[in-house]
Amino acid sequence: MNAASCRRTALVGLIVCVAGSVALAQRFGGRNRRPQLDVQVQGNTPYDGRFTFVRIRYGSNLFEGRQGPPWSHDYPDGEIHFTKILEDLSVLRVRTDGSNVLSLDDPELFNYPIAYMAEPGYWGVTPTEATAFHDYLLKGGFAIFDDFRGDHWDNLQYQMRLVLPDAEWVRLDGTARVFHSFFEIDDPESLVPPYNQELPASYWGIFENNDPSRRLMVIANVNNDLSEYWEYSDQGVFIVDFSNQAYKFGVNYVMYALTH
Repeated sequence: MNAASCRRTALVGLIVCVAGSVALAQRFGGRNRRPQLDVQVQGNTPYDGRFTFVRIRYGSNLFEGRQGPPWSHDYPDGEIHFTKILEDLSVLRVRTDGSNVLSLDDPELFNYPIAYMAEPGYWGVTPTEATAFHDYLLKGGFAIFDDFRGDHWDNLQYQMRLVLPDAEWVRLDGTARVFHSFFEIDDPESLVPPYNQELPASYWGIFENNDPSRRLMVIANVNNDLSEYWEYSDQGVFIVDFSNQAYKFGVNYVMYALTH
């Protein structure tokens, strides 16, 4: 059995076992408990050198709803389950007993190489945040945009022009290095069912100096919601294969970001 086959087999087994992380979810308040904008979210963990999942918090007057603010969607179970998988699959020192929620202009963000944002269709960046995010990305940070669809893609592009005015989005196919940093993802657009079957999934990135031969700084999962598969991977909502594939993307993103 080759290395890729071993990784695939291990990942399927880990997804079946990830239900054990429900105890951790209960510590964080349990599934479907959504933080509100005026609440300090679960208490951030102090920096200690371990990989820590960081979710970006942003203000939005456009939508709150019963599930809380858009940036909180799939929180905290999505990151709880994902970090458990990442710890078991890799030799990384991974923090599985907590995650951080930070604003883009929080200086603490610079301690963490990877930042995740949900529902960027509702994101509106402030001038201070735009400057801080610009510096974060150019100093080696990596950002993942997830859980959005349709014309929300237009808003993400608009907001990123405020952050990186000269940046150009590039559609990523199976030749992109990010899809081969751990698992071999040869056809990313067909691997995970899109969030909305009428809108095909695609993956877009921003590279340093708009040069695809250089470091990828940003990736956007357009018309998809990988974290939804992470969140419910212990619930039997989706067949194991779908959660399996969604975890592969997340693991590849982390491995790429930490090695480039």
